[in-house]
Parts: sequence; structure tokens; C-alpha cells
Amino acid sequence: MKHYQTAPEDRIPIHQKLIYGLGALVNNLLAAAIGGMVIVLNLGLGMNPALVGLLGALPRITDAITDPLMGYISDHTRTRWGRRRPYIFVGAIAVGIVYAVLWQLPDGKSEAWYFWYFLSGSVIFYLAYTVFVTPWVALGYELTPDYHERTRLMGTQNFVGQIAYMISPYFLAIMYSKSLFDNEVEGAAGLALMIAAVVIVVGVLPAIFLRERFAFDPDTAQPRQHTFFDGARDFFRGFAITLKFKPFLKLCAATFLVFNSFILIAAFQSYVIIYYIFAGDATEGAKFIGHSGLLQTVSALGVIAIVTWLATKIGKRRAFFVAIGISMVGYALKWFCYTPENPWLVLIPAPLMAFGLGGLFTLMGSMIADVIDMDELETNERREGMYGSIFWWVVKLGQAVAIAGGGLLLNVTGFDVALQGGQSEQTITAMRFFDAFVPVIASGIAIWAIASYSITEEKAHEIRQQLEARRGS
Repeated sequence: MKHYQTAPEDRIPIHQKLIYGLGALVNNLLAAAIGGMVIVLNLGLGMNPALVGLLGALPRITDAITDPLMGYISDHTRTRWGRRRPYIFVGAIAVGIVYAVLWQLPDGKSEAWYFWYFLSGSVIFYLAYTVFVTPWVALGYELTPDYHERTRLMGTQNFVGQIAYMISPYFLAIMYSKSLFDNEVEGAAGLALMIAAVVIVVGVLPAIFLRERFAFDPDTAQPRQHTFFDGARDFFRGFAITLKFKPFLKLCAATFLVFNSFILIAAFQSYVIIYYIFAGDATEGAKFIGHSGLLQTVSALGVIAIVTWLATKIGKRRAFFVAIGISMVGYALKWFCYTPENPWLVLIPAPLMAFGLGGLFTLMGSMIADVIDMDELETNERREGMYGSIFWWVVKLGQAVAIAGGGLLLNVTGFDVALQGGQSEQTITAMRFFDAFVPVIASGIAIWAIASYSITEEKAHEIRQQLEARRGS
């Protein structure tokens, strides 16, 4: 395999990588916060859990429209500040303000009032969220043209973004802190203000300190004459081209399989630990669920560094095979290590499983940037925003399907909460099987999908040379 060294002018200084990574911190912080704090609607305000579930699902339906639309708008924006940075700046401020307001819930209202207030506020929140995150994702795809530097950038942003997942487990404790707040509803309002301040202050930094590669000079460029129908036709044409581009579809399929198989069985790990290892003792089980989760999160930091280094040595596709292969070993080991005889063995698979998501989101962003170059070579257009928005929409759509599917799969096992620790042997075996081997099977299919992915390091280098010759740069 031919290997190309990164030219000095293609390198992104480490401080700029870290600044771009702050966008991942904001992104993950908001995602973790909205998911973790919504429990207050049930525990603090007494809202029906089914309605709480609807509040989590209904606003995300709008993503199917707003994500690709925002990607298209960002791709076609022309200002002296760039295509992405104005939206990142405004979006960070807007989403922080909306999130803070969303949780200022007054006392004494009806369940219906809280439902409609939170639903309408959530729709506005996700719209502002999209204005921030879609251009931020697109900006990362264009910060460097180098095959390896893209992986280093995505590894850095993934590393910084993990900080949010170390902080978020303490959100519930903050909201319930009697020394800080009178009750959990007031705690949610106060925590939302803290999160909003971080989002605004940190979120605007990529817009202020980073620069886009594809500059636009409004004083010399020809104005674009478009009617509404021209724009709509152009949007749907770009959307269709993106969805039909085979290398991109393979990345989406692999991500869907790896990430959403993890989400699908996320609950099963907890059930297996509580009802198999500890015979229904939720108190003891919860401790080991926490131990395993913390070790997996911390291990992900090391995994990101390893996968980033590995991809620069053997290529992104082979690094994907290694990372996902190791995670498959970790998942399979759950069948043997999750045992009542020695509960501490649950820690053994955790670092290996971390290779799955840690490697996935380090490599996928870098590989999509390569795909965008190939698309430009074939169509003479750049669509970072469209590609980024569709990729993350597929992830979010799959996540919603996986969460629902996980509940259905649990029913298939015959689990009955009323039996507590008295679940049947068949139920326990089925839960253990799904927990260990659903991700193994899905990850194996993902490796098969990426096996025919055609953009190697040499191919990416050839594409770059042709693009620069065409642009005259």
C-alpha cells in the first residue's frame, strides 16, 4: 500500500483541532442533557411516561426535513464570513438560549399544558440545534484536504467530545441536590442555565477562530439568480445524488449497523447484569452497570488515539476492520464473562467493546470527507452540508428505531418485570444471547459492507490531484 506524508501546509495546528473539537463537546453535551433531564417531567411533574416518550420522539421527526435543508442552505450560502461560520455562531447562541428557556417550567400547570409547552419548545430547540451542528459538521469535512490529517482531526474532536459523557452522568445528582435546589424541577431549571452558558461560550469559538478553506469574495463573485422553484429543484437533485452515491451509502450502512446494534441491546446489558448476575438485586446490579459504563467511556479515550494512529499506518478501511473486529470479540466475551460466580468479570469486555463506537466515529467523519472529494470530482459541486446532514439523520433515525426495537426484543425474551428475580431460564438465556451476539452479527455485516469501499489512500490522493488541477490550485 502506497503511503503519502502529510504536507506541512495541510496540517491543522493542534489548538485549531481542539477548537473544532469544542463543537463536539457542545453537540454531545446537548444530546446527553436533553435525554438525561427529561426524566424530571415524569418524576418531578408527574407526567405520564408515555407522554414523556412522545416528547422525546415527536420533535425528532422534523429532523428528516430540517437536517438536509440546513445542509443545503449552508452549502449554498455566500458571505464574506464563509458558508458555515455565521450559522455556527448564531446557532450556538440560539440553541443555548432556547435550551435554558425550555426548562423554566412554572408550578401548578396541567399535564396537557406541560406537554404542549415542552413539545413546542423542543421543536424550536432542535431547529436551533440543527442550525448550529449541521454547518459545524460540514466545516470539519473541509478544514484539510489531506487523507491522514482528516483522521487526526476527527480523532481529536471525538476525544474532546467524550468529556460530555463523563459529565452527564452527574446531571441527575445536580438536579436532586438539596443543597443547591428546593426540588428537582427547580434543579432542572438551574442546570439548564449552566448548560446554556457553556453551550453559548464554547459553541461560538469554532466560528470565531477557525477559517474555511473555500473562501468567497462577495465583491468579485457573480450574483446567483435563483427563483424559489430553481432552489427547490436544486435541493432535491442534490439530495438524490447524495443518497445514490454508493461509497457514502456503504458508510451509512456500516454506521447504522454498528451504532444502532449497540443502542438496540443497550438495555439488555443492564437486564442481564441485574437479573442474571445478581438475581434481580437492582441495587448491586446498578453498581456494576456503572463500573462497566465508566470503564468503557474511559477506554474510549485510549481507543480514539489508537485508531487514529492505526488509520495513518494501514489506512482507514483496514483500521475499521481492526477496531470493529476487536469490539466483536468484546461483545462475544459477555457470554462467558457475565457470570454470577464472579461479577467483576463484567469489566473484561468493556475496553474491547469501546473499540466499536470509539473507532466508528473517529473513522466515519474522515471517510465521508474523502467521499465528498470524489463526489466533487464527478459532479463539480461540493456538498459537505448535505452529506453531513444525511449521515447524521440516518444515525438519529436508526437510533429511534433501535430504541423502539429494543423494547420489542425484550418482549420476545418473555421478560416479566413482575417476576423480579424469578425470570425463567429461557428468558435469561434469550436476554444473554441477544446482549452478546446481536452486535456481533451486525458488526460482521458492517465489515462486509466496508470491504468493498473503494476509496483507499492512493485513490484519495489521485482524486485530490485531479481536483486541484481542475481548480488551478
